[in-house]
Amino acid sequence: MSTLRIATVLAVFLAPWTAAQAQTTLTQPPGWVLDWHDEFDGRTLDRTAWVPETGGNGWGNQELQFYTDRPDNVRVDGGNLVIEARKEDHGGRHYTSARIKTAGKVERAHGRYEARIKIPRGQGIWPAFWMLGADIGQAGWPRCGEIDIMENIGREPDLVHGTLHGPGYSGAKAIGKPQRLDKGMYADDYHVYAVEWEPREIRWYRDGILYHTARPDTVTGDWVFEHPFFMILNLAVGGAWPGNPDATTAFPQQMLVDYVRVYKRSP
Repeated sequence: MSTLRIATVLAVFLAPWTAAQAQTTLTQPPGWVLDWHDEFDGRTLDRTAWVPETGGNGWGNQELQFYTDRPDNVRVDGGNLVIEARKEDHGGRHYTSARIKTAGKVERAHGRYEARIKIPRGQGIWPAFWMLGADIGQAGWPRCGEIDIMENIGREPDLVHGTLHGPGYSGAKAIGKPQRLDKGMYADDYHVYAVEWEPREIRWYRDGILYHTARPDTVTGDWVFEHPFFMILNLAVGGAWPGNPDATTAFPQQMLVDYVRVYKRSP
C-alpha cells in the first residue's frame, strides 16, 4: 500500500475522533472546563450514563405516549442520540416515545449544562432537556427542585422555554421565560441550549444568548437548588400543556441530540 493510500486510510479512520475532539476544545466556554460529556458518536446508548424510563401512566401531565427502551424509540445513529415518537399501539397507549435520565450515574451540583439539539415539530409534540434534584425519592417533587433547560410545545414553533419549579412555584405557577427565534422555527435546525448554574443563581442561554436569570429573591418560595441534580432528555406526546396531536401532526417525529456536555468552573 502506498504512503499516500495509508495516509488517506488513517485520515478517514481518525476523522470522527479528531472532529469530536476539536469540537470539544473549540466550544469550551470561557471560564469553564469540561467535566463530563456524551458526544453520541458510538453505536449504542451508553448505559453507564443513561437510564431509560419506561411506562405509559401519563407522567403527571396527562401525556399520551408509552415510553419504551426499544431501538425504535431511542438509539444512537449518525452521531446523534435519536428519540423518536411514533404513532402505534403499545402498552395500552396509541403513541410510543422515550425518556432517558442520568439518575444515579451523572449527578452534579452546579455547573454549565449544555446540549445541541434539533427538536421535532407538530401539534401535541413536547421535547425537553431538563434536570431534577437527585433527592426526589426523599424530598418529593417539587421540593427536590426542577430546572427546565429547554422545553418546546408544537403549537409554539418559534418559542422555547426555560423554567424553574420549586415549592410554592411549580406547575402552572413555575417561574420561567420564553425565548423567541428571530426567524423560522426551532425544528428547522440544531440549536445549543444551556444553563449556567452557580450558587444562588441560574442563567438560561440559547445559542449563547442569555435570556433568563433566577435567584433566591426572584422565586416565590424556598430556593432548593444547592444540591446534586441529574439530567433528563425526553419527547412527550400530548399532555395538559401542549394539547393532543391533531390531523396536522405527522409521525414519526425525532428529537436529535448531537451532544450533552457538563462543565465546571475553572480553578
